[in-house]
Amino acid sequence: MSSFFDNLPVVRYGGPEATDPFALRFYDAGRMVLGRRMEEWLRPAVAYWHSFVGNGLDPFGAPTHERPWFSGDPMQAAVTKAEAAFAFLERLGLPFFCFHDRDVAPEGETLRESHARLDRVLDVVEAQMQRTGIGLLWGTANLFSHPRYMAGAATNPDPEVFAFAAAQVKHVLEATHRLGGANYVLWGGREGYDTLLNTDLRQEDAQLGRFLNLVVEHKHRIGFTGTILVEPKPMEPTKHQYDRDVATVYGFLSRHGLLGEVKVNIEANHATLAGHSFEHEIATAAALGILGSLDMNRGDPQNGWDTDQFPNNAQDLSLAMLEVVRAGGLGQGGMNFDAKIRRQSIEPEDLLHAHIGGLDTTARALLIAERMVQDGALDRARAERYAGWRQPFGQDILAGRMDLDALAAHAEAAGAGPKPRSGRQEALENLAARFI
Repeated sequence: MSSFFDNLPVVRYGGPEATDPFALRFYDAGRMVLGRRMEEWLRPAVAYWHSFVGNGLDPFGAPTHERPWFSGDPMQAAVTKAEAAFAFLERLGLPFFCFHDRDVAPEGETLRESHARLDRVLDVVEAQMQRTGIGLLWGTANLFSHPRYMAGAATNPDPEVFAFAAAQVKHVLEATHRLGGANYVLWGGREGYDTLLNTDLRQEDAQLGRFLNLVVEHKHRIGFTGTILVEPKPMEPTKHQYDRDVATVYGFLSRHGLLGEVKVNIEANHATLAGHSFEHEIATAAALGILGSLDMNRGDPQNGWDTDQFPNNAQDLSLAMLEVVRAGGLGQGGMNFDAKIRRQSIEPEDLLHAHIGGLDTTARALLIAERMVQDGALDRARAERYAGWRQPFGQDILAGRMDLDALAAHAEAAGAGPKPRSGRQEALENLAARFI
């Protein structure tokens, strides 16, 4: 067993007045929130990649994070990393983790060797899962790092690359099934384009639709009962990505017959890069019936790229959590911390502090949302705004019992017409702020 995290303390709930920097102040797994345990609302997960693979590298400088599994025999290093990861997970006490295949095991010279390497390390991972009781929130395949994917995976102009990506996803989906994963994510990091000069949009859309249908078909073939998730992102690394935001993904799923089969994993930072708020994307997914899981990354308002930082603002996050509560939760989805410590945070305890802060921020936002729901004023104001649609006239419109002639006659008979009504945005913003 790796000793890298052995000196870190076990994190425990200490309450809002706790002064121990390693104590949780708001995340109390067993606390009842609106009829269910806090842990059941959040279903929090540690992400394998940034937590145990991130090395502090940036475009302007060498890696700054030293880990014992960053050198030596690659397969032994992968085992050391897995053992260290579960030592960390045990100290944090969260119920789930998630991973890419290349986070867990190094790529081999051939596809078969890559599969074999992954399977060998997953034997270690599976044993650790059985020992600790920690589950897999979701697995995914890295279809973006290797040069073969520089022009995309499913949307690549070369069908040989499409086939290679399909084989990789098949194996990781089967591995996720083997480990009892609750979901499988498709992150299309390079499923997009930089210029139309060399891009056939219709062709690539057809390829991506067929790829996702193949994944769904195989899910049913092997008996995987988890949810297939797509993670929207508008840009970076490609200039224009095909899964730009929730609404775009919904249109794609509808066009390719995938509604009811695929949902979304929404990242806060991706939402803001798309010009939306996190709560907008959650509410949109819930309204369209495709809300699946959440990635709790935040961005930096001074940086125009995906900085993958841990959440630290409960007030901002409370409106997102309100939409989760209004949606009835995430089902078998969860909230993963696909976030990384900063380049200058080089000690093992920095990683623990980051997760403690992110978890407490999320829990505190949930408790704020609970108070909003219990008070009911926000929901009453919204319901009052649409009250006319619950009256017979509004119901007749929605039910199709009035055509344009009937509506025109009704409006003409009303004389001067309806008076504008205030949306009361400022009053509602003040009201929401009082729950902080």
